[in-house]
Amino acid sequence: MGTSWPTLSRYLDSMSAGSLVHIVRGGSGMRTVNKPDKLLLDNTNLFYALCASPNVGSLRESFFVSQLSYQHQVHYHDKGDFVVDERWVFEIGGAGKTFKQLAQHPDGYAVVDDVVIGDGRRIPLWLFGMLY
Repeated sequence: MGTSWPTLSRYLDSMSAGSLVHIVRGGSGMRTVNKPDKLLLDNTNLFYALCASPNVGSLRESFFVSQLSYQHQVHYHDKGDFVVDERWVFEIGGAGKTFKQLAQHPDGYAVVDDVVIGDGRRIPLWLFGMLY
């Protein structure tokens, strides 16, 4: 027998309140209240405790959300990975990340890992650690 959505939703809300997960929602209407678009562990260290081989993309996204959600609203975005404060759209990736998905968005930025210095609308991921 499976777990019902209301029960699972309560479990997720409890884990979010306990700083174990970040629930990232997007869209509009009832969709924002129902199922989350992304579910990320709250702290990147949890990946290493719970996963034998953590996914690097999930680690990057988890770090980004954990740093910004402290003082900003972070939601899922259909063109990029996240929209912050309903204005800035961010696409998270490695050093080779391009702007293909964000070409039409004037407030779109690529957050890239494995680089020391950014240029233009490419921001090193590590700089977001300075926000917390």
